[in-house]
Amino acid sequence: MDRYAVIGNPVAHSKSPQIHAAFARATGQELTYERLLAPLGGFAEVAAQFARDGGLGLNVTVPFKLDALAIADKASERAHAAGACNTLKRDGEEWYADNTDGAGIIRDLTFNLGVPIRHRDVLVLGAGGAARGIMLPLLHEEPRSITIANRTMVKADALVERFSAQGPVASVELSELAGMDFDVVINATSAGLSGDVTLPWPAGLFRPGSFAYDMVYGDAPTAFLRWARAGGAARWADGLGMLVEQAAESFVLWRGVRPDTRPVFALLRPGR
Repeated sequence: MDRYAVIGNPVAHSKSPQIHAAFARATGQELTYERLLAPLGGFAEVAAQFARDGGLGLNVTVPFKLDALAIADKASERAHAAGACNTLKRDGEEWYADNTDGAGIIRDLTFNLGVPIRHRDVLVLGAGGAARGIMLPLLHEEPRSITIANRTMVKADALVERFSAQGPVASVELSELAGMDFDVVINATSAGLSGDVTLPWPAGLFRPGSFAYDMVYGDAPTAFLRWARAGGAARWADGLGMLVEQAAESFVLWRGVRPDTRPVFALLRPGR
């Protein structure tokens, strides 16, 4: 059978095998999907061996998204824009790189959760790889503005320079957020994951009817979502939907068919 995998370090926690097995059953595709643990510094060798063994596609997770783009012979516009790759497809003897993270978050926000981006003011917290991966798809939704806030201004300014030609993007210091408010607030940082619940953002960022989205997901509400709920966000969600929808984008690239994601949500989190 056709062979696919998720590659990362660590990778044992990945839900991708469950997700893609469900997609395959639902669409009648015959394939296998496994986890590949690559040693740090050894991504290229593991990916090359996977290809020699007949592997056709890889989902790439931390810390190898830059390595994946580096080994690709061709890449999509959104992979170039993100500067990183989370999906590799074997094309003959070559790797084709894509980045489906941004498409995943947009699909989850607009289709699953009913959160429009068009003509809205959006705040992106963070300016690392996670933020960079979603910028182009967010701008394609024609927001009124996107504001990037990050501890390190040079990174936020670099994102503005990279994407300002695509739409209204600005950067601000964290201290400058005081007194500002937004329709959609997206957390693209790891703040709160280490157990530190002291979050670096001021109160009052959420307008009436606003939406808070954490790109991280978990079995319990994240520190960011707890903070957002206490701070006036009207609605909120974590990144489980993004995980499922970016996987569906990968599946389309590999198999040419879009799976219905609703049964997978029910499988991973009944009642979502």
